Amino acid sequence: MFLLSPYLSSLYLLFYFSFSRSLYKMAQNNCYYNESMQFFYDKVGKRQGLNSTMLITVQVVGSTFCIFILVANSMVIAAVITNKRFHYPFYYLLANLAASDFLAGIAYVYLMFNTGDVSPTLTIREYFFRQGLLDVSLSASLANLLVIALERYISVMNWKVHSNLTKRRVILLIVLVWSISIFMGAVPSMGWNCICSLDSCSAMAPIFSRSYLIFWSVSNLIIFVAMVAIYMRIYAYVKRKTTMLMSHTSSSLNRKRTPIKLIKTVMAVLGAFVVCWTPGLIVMLLDGLKCEDCKLQKLKSLMLLLAVANSVMNPCIYSYKDEEMWTTFKNLMRCIGNGTRRQRSTRANAKPLGSSQDASTSPPASEERKSDDNGSLDS
Repeated sequence: MFLLSPYLSSLYLLFYFSFSRSLYKMAQNNCYYNESMQFFYDKVGKRQGLNSTMLITVQVVGSTFCIFILVANSMVIAAVITNKRFHYPFYYLLANLAASDFLAGIAYVYLMFNTGDVSPTLTIREYFFRQGLLDVSLSASLANLLVIALERYISVMNWKVHSNLTKRRVILLIVLVWSISIFMGAVPSMGWNCICSLDSCSAMAPIFSRSYLIFWSVSNLIIFVAMVAIYMRIYAYVKRKTTMLMSHTSSSLNRKRTPIKLIKTVMAVLGAFVVCWTPGLIVMLLDGLKCEDCKLQKLKSLMLLLAVANSVMNPCIYSYKDEEMWTTFKNLMRCIGNGTRRQRSTRANAKPLGSSQDASTSPPASEERKSDDNGSLDS
């Protein structure tokens, strides 16, 4: 289901090019649509380029991290597909979050090789495309976290590890996430820019209107605060419910069967997202408010580094907080290293049976955990 995200991302490209083309035809006589980005950088007058050594360093280090982002998030998606224990709404949405991080990795690679001295040579359309990829990936990550918060709220209120959302509803939620994200990424190219009003141009994004930066940063910060409040309330409810159940039972409560385990994973992901993106949103807000003494251009590279770090951290959080996810990762890596399952089975059958290698005596994988996860958690 989350595999729909690449197709929805392609819709962004079609929508972007078709709409921007109409804008060019409609407004190029009265505005500055035919100018290169050099014109807007000169108008802003605050661009600080990277020297060649620093640019190469950023590209090499950034590309290394982006490769990790692409590979790690691909493994998260593959883990959800191959492991039937992950065939629940929460993990489908988690894989969709990994898909948004995968898109972020692509956006970072494109940005790193179209920045520095290349930025002034870009056309307006190319600049909108570059920034649009980043905006779509950020919007998708934020929307995914909101949807996961909804799924967690439903499951916790019913005191279940997993909610009863149907696959159809999950698909609709995923489509909604990417539709909203693509729309938000295309808003500047749809007209909310400063190409026809140079006095309102921002310093960090010279064709973006300062009013748009204020709207973007404030709305995201409000959503951050709302999500943190929701998860803190859910976490407090689960802790209180767990304490109450333990006080009424003679034996200790199995915490692995409580929703608190998955909530801790989501809270870790949300915490990393807020920590990595809040500084950048504050910088954008200050730019929108035209803070001339803030020296925002010097913070631009740091903000990008934090954004890349967030996409690097998420797969690490999944594997660290979820033992089953880490086990699936190891199985996938083992599968990649040793070939297909059939090839490994053939080699195993060709070996002489030993006391420690007799696969026929090993019991099959238990389905008890899956049945536990799907049921209610009664005392």
